[in-house]
Amino acid sequence: MQELQDILYKVSLQELSGPVGRAVSGLAIDSREVKEGMLFAALRGTRADGHLFISQAIIAGATAVLCEEFPAVLREGVTYLRVNDSALALGIVAGNFYGNPSGKLKLVGITGTNGKTTCATLLYKLFTELGYHCGLLSTVKNVIGDKPLPATHTTPDSIHLNAMLAQMVEKGCDYAFMEVSSHAIAQQRITGLTFSGGIFTNISHDHLDYHKTFEAYLKVKKSFFDGLPSNAFALSNADDKRGAVMLQNTRAHRKTYSLKKMADFKARLVEDHFSGMLLHIDGEEVWFRLVGRFNAYNLLSVYAAAMLLDQDKLKVLTILSRLKGAEGRFDYITAPNGVIGIVDYAHTPDAVQNVLETIHEIRTRKEQIITVIGCGGDRDKAKRPLMAQVACDWSEKVILTADNPRSEDPQDIIRDMEEGVSPVNRRKTISITDRREAIKTACHLAKPGDIILLAGKGHEKYQEIKGERFPFDDKEELIKQFENPEN
Repeated sequence: MQELQDILYKVSLQELSGPVGRAVSGLAIDSREVKEGMLFAALRGTRADGHLFISQAIIAGATAVLCEEFPAVLREGVTYLRVNDSALALGIVAGNFYGNPSGKLKLVGITGTNGKTTCATLLYKLFTELGYHCGLLSTVKNVIGDKPLPATHTTPDSIHLNAMLAQMVEKGCDYAFMEVSSHAIAQQRITGLTFSGGIFTNISHDHLDYHKTFEAYLKVKKSFFDGLPSNAFALSNADDKRGAVMLQNTRAHRKTYSLKKMADFKARLVEDHFSGMLLHIDGEEVWFRLVGRFNAYNLLSVYAAAMLLDQDKLKVLTILSRLKGAEGRFDYITAPNGVIGIVDYAHTPDAVQNVLETIHEIRTRKEQIITVIGCGGDRDKAKRPLMAQVACDWSEKVILTADNPRSEDPQDIIRDMEEGVSPVNRRKTISITDRREAIKTACHLAKPGDIILLAGKGHEKYQEIKGERFPFDDKEELIKQFENPEN
């Protein structure tokens, strides 16, 4: 229970109706989750407007309503709070309700198109092994101390986010590492949080179904760094052509990392194999278990963040050298006949190219690469032909298939992808709607030594079709085929 007047601290109210000297039992943005004495925040979402559910929330027991527009009829006994932006105000209210937990630990946010999950996971594992109690908020999973929790969004809504951070503080966590998605920034989910540092990985074509233009997407990412406090660090990838943009207006301490040019933190990729890679990093040669140039950037950014958080150099490098990455990120399996299978979450043109480039750098050129790839439904359609084009340009055989079609017909999605297949690449391309059959076909086409890439779903344990989630695991399907090739 918190006093309403206390949780409104720093909220700019436009209009007030009803008493503020009352207790609030909890916060909700879904009228179906409202219980007696709660504050209901009416948010204008992409699919629904919370203002339409104010009556249901009050019937369910809400005694305070945060909104941008008062309903036509104001109920007696309910406090109405009008603000310019409900989502922004809710971020402040949620922080106040849970005691502003982000200021009671060191919170580091990672943003960018690719690499967020790997960086956040590596930071969590690294600092845990350094002896700290840590929290993790990521696409794959959320962890409080050593207790894993399921993750439904890359970045949760501001209520759940502050609730989890409060649990981390209660459990004695010293650090929390979280992915910061562009949706979360745009929807004010991180408003009110106090960050000790921010990391920029890279930026490429993604989420234009939501942001509409690349410029808008870039601006949203940049706003995260614009909002960092002066005592935080802002760490950016100097090799990304937009890396400098991220640091332009930040008040935080500006730092850079690079594999190619002058930077505060430097590394060079010496050797790359399926078993790992050798990096010359900050004057030391270290063998890491992760693979690929993109992971060299991830490792370097994690190392740099650890240095900026005043950790011991040799301890950090020693621990990083034995860590594995996040689940579903360049997971590779070898079949009894020598076929190599790689499962990766790559779901943007740039990410697919990164993975395939890495495979090309490591391969002997005698084997063929067979890529199984799809695109998600109800998402950015512009990237579909680009992803197919990249897969075809870097593979000997490509199977276009379903990913998470959601409400769309998977055949329509595949047709969009086929537009990126040039006439010369059509002979190497097959379209199979059923993903399980596509994986099976890839395994049947593969000869000993060949490499199969399953791109797009990575760690996911489901396939979303027509509003339902059906159990499906790329890695599990691949192992089944490797163990029973006749099935």
